[in-house]
Amino acid sequence: MFNGIIKNTGIVKTIKKNQKSLVLSVKSNLKVNKKALGSSISCNGVCLTLTSYKENLLNFYLSQETIKRSNFSKVKIGKIINLEKSLKFGDEISGHYTQGHVDTVGEIINIKIIDKTWLVEIKVPTKFNKFIVEKASIHINGVSLTISKKKKKSFEINIIPHTLKLTNLKNLKKKELVNVELDIFSKYLYEINN
Repeated sequence: MFNGIIKNTGIVKTIKKNQKSLVLSVKSNLKVNKKALGSSISCNGVCLTLTSYKENLLNFYLSQETIKRSNFSKVKIGKIINLEKSLKFGDEISGHYTQGHVDTVGEIINIKIIDKTWLVEIKVPTKFNKFIVEKASIHINGVSLTISKKKKKSFEINIIPHTLKLTNLKNLKKKELVNVELDIFSKYLYEINN
């Protein structure tokens, strides 16, 4: 479990592509030790297992399913990604509960800057629109955010300067793909009632 409060980023240094998987090496100042091997780390909102590390280089294995569901299908060397360690008992929950189980990718439709806040419009595949609720939480590239407005085929989020400073969201551009994890409770409630 994660809470979408990002304090660390990393830069993709190497990508090893296999037939239906890939291995990412990410350079970061995120503090890990031998006990962290095999643990979950949210990478751009995707729960990945730390398979090995050396100094500041963290290595992750991505399966075909992960690649298919996330923007890692388009990952390139030099890309900055958001990183978050999994929660420990007693940690403060400042964002919202997330699993790192990305549902889909969303496309950036528009970015409007109002004062120092970014108003970002995102479009997801139509089948996910039923889970989009104004003022509900949403996980974008691993960042806990609030849906400020629901439109017919898209939704808007507001990103404040502090969040922009600490995350890779400051690098967003129109037509870029972002990882989207919908609110876990909305998904469970929908399944129970259908």
